[in-house]
Amino acid sequence: MAESLLLHDAFDFKGGGERLVLSLCRELNLDLAYGQWCADSFDLSDLPGQTFDLNGYSSLIGYRTINRYRAFTKRTRFLKKYRTVIYSGINAPLAVHNHRNGKNIFYCHTPPRALYDLREYQMNRLSFFRRFLVARYNDWFQPLYEEAVKHMDVVVANSRNTQERLTRFLDLESVVVNPPCPTQWFQWKGQGDYYLSPARLEGVKRVGRVLEAFSGLPDKKLIVTSSGPEFLQLREKYKSFSNISFTGPVEEEELRSLIGNAIATLYIPVDEDFGMSPVESMAAGKPVIGVREGGLIETVMDGETGILLNADPSIEQIRQGVMDLSPTRALSMREACEAQAQKFDEKIFINKMQSLINS
Repeated sequence: MAESLLLHDAFDFKGGGERLVLSLCRELNLDLAYGQWCADSFDLSDLPGQTFDLNGYSSLIGYRTINRYRAFTKRTRFLKKYRTVIYSGINAPLAVHNHRNGKNIFYCHTPPRALYDLREYQMNRLSFFRRFLVARYNDWFQPLYEEAVKHMDVVVANSRNTQERLTRFLDLESVVVNPPCPTQWFQWKGQGDYYLSPARLEGVKRVGRVLEAFSGLPDKKLIVTSSGPEFLQLREKYKSFSNISFTGPVEEEELRSLIGNAIATLYIPVDEDFGMSPVESMAAGKPVIGVREGGLIETVMDGETGILLNADPSIEQIRQGVMDLSPTRALSMREACEAQAQKFDEKIFINKMQSLINS
């Protein structure tokens, strides 16, 4: 019987969840299966184990749901040859019924927020017709998801915040293992003349609010280094502001340079699950302007490694946060930032996950 495999939803972009999956596969020599892969995400060719593409993608919206469901329920019967399977994502747990005689570990980045804590928020942003379709999908998918996660031997939450959601919405016990940060990879390189927004460009990340704040700070420069569904809309809206620029998706080395030379980063999402961007920023000695909710409470030390604003900050409060975190003050936080980031080092994560597999 083969040892261990990691089953992940999709590699759609270069995000924290995807980095976590690659870290586990490389360090623990795991095989990998995934629902779909996109060229905008990471190269999987150098992984040490076998890789399996479940072909869960379809360009046809209606068929996409059916194909994704089949990918994880019908095309994962090979899981029975593994002693341990680790599930990462929202759809991956549906495959647990094909692995009844081994150990099942669910690494939960968060319960699906569109089903639980952000259900109303997401619905209010949709047209009537799309709201109807999404509601029908949720009614179908939610019991499948809840039944699947109940069959896990171990549930791992990426933060205390996610752990609380698992208890509140699913009545599940879990252990907390924070995601890994390659702290040696992010380094302080200097201090440029700009602040950095690394958050993905989608509604819950509230990057639009950051942009609106900087539109009223003409002497403060902001670089937005990310992509997402709101990219074109936001870039068009703020193209006339000389102090605001968009890089779009960047290569790993350029991202490291942008973080390493920034004054500080801004990251103000709605009740973030964990949030890897603040940890990466601190690893490079850069403080964070964040919000006092979600995973940021667990990573950013207010007044020491950054500034935490109110959970739902106004434009004016964001502007004041930027003014308060001057280049001089940001530089004074460098050592504290680097020390705080070490608490989330990749080696700690790997050791904890290895113990869960072995126990």
